[in-house]
Amino acid sequence: MGNSSLERLNHEHLTGNLTRRTFLRRSVLAAAALPTATMLLAACGGDDDDDDDDASNEPAATPTQASVPTVASGSQATATEADEDEATGEAGESEATEAEEPTEEPTEASSDGGDTPKQGGTLTIQGNQEIASLHPDDAGPTVHWVMVANLHDGLIEVDKDYQLQPILAESWEISDDGITYTFNLNQGVPFHDGEEFTSDDVKYTFEWYADPESAAVNGNNFVSLDAVETPDPYTAVVTLTQSDAAFLVLACTTFMLPEHHHSVVGKEGYAGDPIGTGPFKLKEWSPAEVTILEAFDDYFRGRPNIDIYQETNVPEESVRAIALETGESDNSVWPLTAEDNLRLIDDDNFVALRAPALSNNHFPLNNEKPALADKVVRQAMLYAIDRDRMVNDLEKGLAVKATSNLSPGLQFYYEPNVKDYPYDPEQAVALLEENGWMPGDGGIREKDGVRLSFTCTVITGDQRNRGKAEVAQADLAEVGIEMNIEEQPVASILSGFGTGDLEASIFNWTYGGSFGEPDARTSLKSGAARNFSHYSNAEMDELLDAGVKTTDPDERREIYSQVQKIVAEDVPFLYIMFWEWIEIWNKRVKGLPESIVNTTAPYRLIYTYWLEDA
Repeated sequence: MGNSSLERLNHEHLTGNLTRRTFLRRSVLAAAALPTATMLLAACGGDDDDDDDDASNEPAATPTQASVPTVASGSQATATEADEDEATGEAGESEATEAEEPTEEPTEASSDGGDTPKQGGTLTIQGNQEIASLHPDDAGPTVHWVMVANLHDGLIEVDKDYQLQPILAESWEISDDGITYTFNLNQGVPFHDGEEFTSDDVKYTFEWYADPESAAVNGNNFVSLDAVETPDPYTAVVTLTQSDAAFLVLACTTFMLPEHHHSVVGKEGYAGDPIGTGPFKLKEWSPAEVTILEAFDDYFRGRPNIDIYQETNVPEESVRAIALETGESDNSVWPLTAEDNLRLIDDDNFVALRAPALSNNHFPLNNEKPALADKVVRQAMLYAIDRDRMVNDLEKGLAVKATSNLSPGLQFYYEPNVKDYPYDPEQAVALLEENGWMPGDGGIREKDGVRLSFTCTVITGDQRNRGKAEVAQADLAEVGIEMNIEEQPVASILSGFGTGDLEASIFNWTYGGSFGEPDARTSLKSGAARNFSHYSNAEMDELLDAGVKTTDPDERREIYSQVQKIVAEDVPFLYIMFWEWIEIWNKRVKGLPESIVNTTAPYRLIYTYWLEDA
């Protein structure tokens, strides 16, 4: 797809509802049809099915074929993009290609042509919640990730166009059987404390994540790891127990930990004392207020233009919008209200970057709690909640209703033909009563002494999602289900789901889709660290394991089709919608990319940006 198409779709002005067709056409840009790892390991080529891009609002609509993600220098895979509905991919030999410099200098969108980068100044962004940890394993929440990602580097990374770029690894090669990965590392790369990054740090990082004793959130990404050998300081040879189609994209992009420091302070100590190789180093960390990073003069890809990069915690969307308009802040990393987004998109003082999100705006439900253990209850909830109203009224159409765990933006793997739950309160009531859930005290339904009452814990200050919780609360009350609402900080919510104490919440999370990879082991597999719903299904576990064992794209598509059908049948969580992700930047920030498909990638490029008034 040419740049003009990217610009047209990403900068298209929306004044009304974002139709499913428009969302899907934008999603073509996400390049998520065939994950890079699949292309590398499958060694397949040729065209995939060229589906007609005529998606409708009906759940049975066939998604269009998205572009195949390509891999930049550093690997042996190549791909060519054809047009919006067709892509060809071809994997080459298992020899490492000579690495070129990563694409570090994006085309400017916010500055006049010919502007020269300036050095100095402070770039301030705003988050909607506290930054509870700066450890890479805790970087799931976006507000955490945008800081952690500037303190650290991975061997490789997925860039703004879903292409793999070499970072700490200057090149890599994968054996024909997909079992052995050999990484050739950049030499002379310093950590923030001056120690050199070597293959020992790769070995330590991979083994720490793979060790069950670490209880790492992202440990499931490393379950295929067999061994890491370090024949010299600048070569790491990673061996798997079996081919893993998700390993390159999910494991090898992991931010590297410094063995000499992390092994001493542990995960808890590292959370507030990180030492990475990234473009910025920690200056100040006040979790509930502000996190301040300062430029790392010796960054191996060049000192950042900006001296100070900081994120302030501002839970209220309206306050964040005011801060943008007054110039107090340069960006809100967590989206504003739909109304503010639509208003500021039209404001010449700002630059808007837009892309379809792959994270599910959902209500996780603890399936181990008596009131939520019956899937009939969870199915009835989906019938009872007017999700269309949430999309059209609360989000002003800048979203699409979810049908299961995967976003329609993940074109190749998205399965539209799943059990459907249109808004139908009468069907909800019928389903509950057919299964013995009858009205009790105060009209709240009961069965075998269990009362249909639970508490939804919203992130403190998250008014955007609290509004959805209040709509759900009213809708569920109409069918005899009581949902109470309270607030807690995000760290408490994540901890509460981990211990099994919380019953429900509402936030965004990926259940497959990160970097265009459909693997959902970290969030859907029994016992997984981010299986917030404590969902357990033996068939699901087998499918999730099978999904990374095969490298054939069509076989993987069928596996993840079944995953989506089971999620739609079991409803382990209430999947609501997928947002259109809109980032508003002050136009004084120069060097921004013209368009994005990877929603968080612009924050990895901050070291290349500069401030017009520096």
